[in-house]
Amino acid sequence: MNRMLKWKLIVGFVLVFLAGGMTGAFFGASHARHLFFGPQRTLLGERMRNHLRWQLHLTDEQVAKISPIADKAAAQLEEIRRSTGRRVHETIAEAHREMAADLTPEQRAKLQEIESHHQHRRGFHKAQSSPTGTPEL
Repeated sequence: MNRMLKWKLIVGFVLVFLAGGMTGAFFGASHARHLFFGPQRTLLGERMRNHLRWQLHLTDEQVAKISPIADKAAAQLEEIRRSTGRRVHETIAEAHREMAADLTPEQRAKLQEIESHHQHRRGFHKAQSSPTGTPEL
């Protein structure tokens, strides 16, 4: 092999390696996006049924019998998630109110800007996750 052919092979292997890494990163990010931001919350009961069907090898009759239980559990879990989110928001808001007394006017303005940024993001996220499409608190 001559020297030029060796370099071409090395460059080719590096390019293939980089293309594989980029492809893996793309599919990994795509999967992660669906995992974290997908519609799982609204489909939790369905996911529970499918998981149990697969793990326990349930018959269609058994799946029909456990469906109401899975739906009830999914609704309860969603309510827990909502109430926990409300409690977290209330705790942070109270902490900000208490902190504001010790801040300068510029710092209070910046804190208010941070809060409005978080409210905007939270409202956007909740509008996506809410069954009615309206933001919740």
